[in-house]
Amino acid sequence: MHLIRAQGKSGVEGIYDPPYYEWFQSNQDFTEYYNFEECLAYLEDYMMKNGTFDGVLGFSQGAILAAALPGMQLEGVALTKIPNIKFLIIISGAKFGGSKLGLPKLAANAFSSPVKCPSLHLIGEMDFMKEEGASLLESFEDPVVINHPEGHTIPRLDEKSLETMLDFIEKTQKMPLHEE
Repeated sequence: MHLIRAQGKSGVEGIYDPPYYEWFQSNQDFTEYYNFEECLAYLEDYMMKNGTFDGVLGFSQGAILAAALPGMQLEGVALTKIPNIKFLIIISGAKFGGSKLGLPKLAANAFSSPVKCPSLHLIGEMDFMKEEGASLLESFEDPVVINHPEGHTIPRLDEKSLETMLDFIEKTQKMPLHEE
């Protein structure tokens, strides 16, 4: 697996038990990124060998990465050997280049126009990433949002939220298949 053992202090310490892993690394103030190109190459290779994948689900750092993938794919700088991502599920996400995150070079134009890829965003009321998750919504065309009362976690959904998620998934299943 590509996940790299986390370097230094993790943002999820005290929430989850170690060890901690990450898709890519950054400096302390999130202005410089390391292993980002390797991460994208790993994802593309994995998706080629094990796909076709219609959508991507990401949590925390994985959600930050997932949110940028359709834009990077559209720009032709990532995932160029696989079909376009058809939908996203973003849990506790944020935006590269947002209020607290710098921008990896390959993701420079990922949000230059609204992301048209259908997206479902789960945002926790007690999540330390709540503000960034809400800001990310502005970068998507017609995002579907589930707000939940929990923190930085994959939440247990109440009946109404579960219905919203199931409706979103049903709509994605009705989307056209990838062209081969």
